[in-house]
Amino acid sequence: MLFTHHLDYVSCLLTILSTVLVGRQRWQGWVVAGVNSLLVSLIGMRTSQWGFIPANLFCIVIYLYNIRRWRMAGDEIETASFSTLRP
Repeated sequence: MLFTHHLDYVSCLLTILSTVLVGRQRWQGWVVAGVNSLLVSLIGMRTSQWGFIPANLFCIVIYLYNIRRWRMAGDEIETASFSTLRP
């Protein structure tokens, strides 16, 4: 299958997309980055470059932490904004 032979190009596109989204302060960028880290781990397994796997698993943990932190911060901002609207 052609798609599986060009995972590096897919990873490149996901890297660019996640960087743009995070730069725009969108938590979805961390989700895209996590998917990319899974893909890089897959590439590492297929090419026997085992160092990619623990590094990217660590990155996924950091991405999950950042998603949680950004979502909680967004909820706090929405709650504060809502409470200032009430008389």
